[in-house]
Amino acid sequence: MTYHPKSDFIATMIERGFLADCTDYQGLDEALISGCKPAYIGFDATAKSLHVGSLIQIMMLRWFQKTGHQPITLMGGGTTKVGDPSFRADERPLLGPEQIDENIAGIKKVFSAYIDYDSDAENKALMLNNAEWLDGLNYLDFLRDIGRHFSVNRMLAFESVKSRLDREQSLSFLEFNYMILQAYDFLELNRRYGCVLQMGGSDQWGNIVNGIDLTRRVLDHEIYGLTSPLLTTSDGKKMGKSQDGAVWLNAEMRSPYEFWQFWRNTTDADVGRFLKLYTELPVDECERLGALQGSEINEAKIRLANEVTTLLHGIEAAANAEATAREVFEKGGVGDDLPTLTLSADELGDGMSIVQVIVKSGLAKSGKEAKRLIAENGAKLDDAPLTDAGLMIDAGALSSPIKLSAGKKRHALVQLG
Repeated sequence: MTYHPKSDFIATMIERGFLADCTDYQGLDEALISGCKPAYIGFDATAKSLHVGSLIQIMMLRWFQKTGHQPITLMGGGTTKVGDPSFRADERPLLGPEQIDENIAGIKKVFSAYIDYDSDAENKALMLNNAEWLDGLNYLDFLRDIGRHFSVNRMLAFESVKSRLDREQSLSFLEFNYMILQAYDFLELNRRYGCVLQMGGSDQWGNIVNGIDLTRRVLDHEIYGLTSPLLTTSDGKKMGKSQDGAVWLNAEMRSPYEFWQFWRNTTDADVGRFLKLYTELPVDECERLGALQGSEINEAKIRLANEVTTLLHGIEAAANAEATAREVFEKGGVGDDLPTLTLSADELGDGMSIVQVIVKSGLAKSGKEAKRLIAENGAKLDDAPLTDAGLMIDAGALSSPIKLSAGKKRHALVQLG
């Protein structure tokens, strides 16, 4: 990357490692130094929360606003009904309108932690839903006015589609329309709000380029696309996944303590890079912390966990999570902020097997996995090795809370309620 930007936003994107590609560096740079400009990222409502894999895009919108511009979060109330086929091996399950609305309500909770929608400033963020213009489209008019601008040959050549066809996996006509609808989003946002930039992960490059081409053809407006790298951890794992599933951003789906713990468990090689991407610490401080060695790198990981958790859940949640972690890991205690399973006397009945309790607590996904954990000496009960997979837990055993552990880093409390 040899281009030397004039705008604060592009300079930040390059310096902190957000930038994978841009359709026109110089053109976008000139547009951004000419005044406050709107940009958007679209988020389809396929679940009730976004996960850590989306956090890089959320941070891009945050930096966009911090550098004086207007971020637009576009909820895919319309496009979710179709499903993005990009780099997928199969078709997404179709969701009904009620489920989509419920998912959007859950997703919206996260954005206000990062982006300001309420100020009176010129660059106050907008939260929009593409169902506003997609739900009412007349099919024949849309085909005639918009569809004529798309070449099927060109659409088939995009890597996101080509890779699926090369593997001889089915691509439905419904999914094939997704890229046309996403392109139309960019056209509508430019027409209604003067939006000049769409951002997204590098897997969205084809969809973004389609929107730019369509808007130029229909409105003859100059607009731009910018993508971030698709992140994997240094050991090759997809960002946003952990041993026990997706790392959700909503507190009710992943507690602040578990979220904090995910970042605390970052591998040494990723610390500096993640500090640049997911915190607002100065770049030189990120590099200093990332270069630490031995036991000192653990303090850098705690700093990372605190900074990221503070942005999403607040400074108190981060402090509580750190205090719990220190209590559990350094002092062998229980900790007040651990994930907690509450069982009633009725549920317990004459007793519930420890295997069932481990599964219910979320420390194992199945009874088979829980039994293997016990057999391989990976389970502990109140910090003592748990060796009996036939152990029964009744109300008497829970007269005070018990602590279950899976390996060294995953813990849960079980209590009677």
